Amino acid sequence: MATISAAMVKELRESTGAGMMDCKAALTETAGNMQEAQDWLRKKGLSKAAKKAGRVAAEGLIGAMTSGNKGVVVEVNSETDFVARNEQFQGLVKMVAQVALRVGADVETIKAAKIGDFTVETAISDAIATIGENMTLRRAALLEVGQGVVASYIHGAVIDNAGKMGVLVALESPGKADELAALGRQLAMHVAATNPQALDASGLDPETVKREKDVLADKYRQQGKPENVIEKIVESGLKTYYKEVCLLDQAFIHDTGKSVAQAVKEAEGKVGGSIKIAGFVRYQLGEGIEKQESDFAAEVAATAGKK
Repeated sequence: MATISAAMVKELRESTGAGMMDCKAALTETAGNMQEAQDWLRKKGLSKAAKKAGRVAAEGLIGAMTSGNKGVVVEVNSETDFVARNEQFQGLVKMVAQVALRVGADVETIKAAKIGDFTVETAISDAIATIGENMTLRRAALLEVGQGVVASYIHGAVIDNAGKMGVLVALESPGKADELAALGRQLAMHVAATNPQALDASGLDPETVKREKDVLADKYRQQGKPENVIEKIVESGLKTYYKEVCLLDQAFIHDTGKSVAQAVKEAEGKVGGSIKIAGFVRYQLGEGIEKQESDFAAEVAATAGKK
């Protein structure tokens, strides 16, 4: 049996765009013959992914899945929104979320994980070849608590547990699981609506806080305020800023007369124990991806061979 080196796998992957495990399988099947391995991948439709790999995939679905004290959220991208309505793609997103719940949030670990005889990476490559669009597992996040629940909320759901935005909220508590789950869902809906930047002020980027302080200070210097007054105004202004961007300080959307921290504290009696928000994650589809603008009519005309 020929020895298949990592360098051979890398070379085949670069030339075909197929997944790492698929390349290794191709080289094994063809006794390390690079040309035959390329043909093997082509016959299985796996090398088709290479032609699509450079295309921007900013659509798709966010999938979320929870199990008691653990939950995951994943983003699987496609090129067009049409694919998000495709049952094969929807099944792929659910499968990826299930695997992430089992193996963790590292993208490479998820792609290498097996479902039966195939890896997740192979399943993605197969979907690319079948559906005809570039697809990527872009990111994943996992939250887990020692005691309590992790709740989820999907906004703009296309199917159960998958849509345009996904939120996880982890609650550390010895209280009743069903009551915690209900509170966690309310908090997840709040996070979806308000997009907090951190749990509290200590979690904010110090540079962001400094920039906010400088903006406030310059504003009042231009108004001629003395420095000792400016210092007090800036501290007051920061408290207002924290109420806008810190989850615990925000007005709770389900009862705006209370902050999130107050709402959580009041819920402790109903839950039957102390409650701590241990973390949250909010994924919005395509955020941070630079989308390419295209002339759809021109694309159709080009496909039809017209000018």
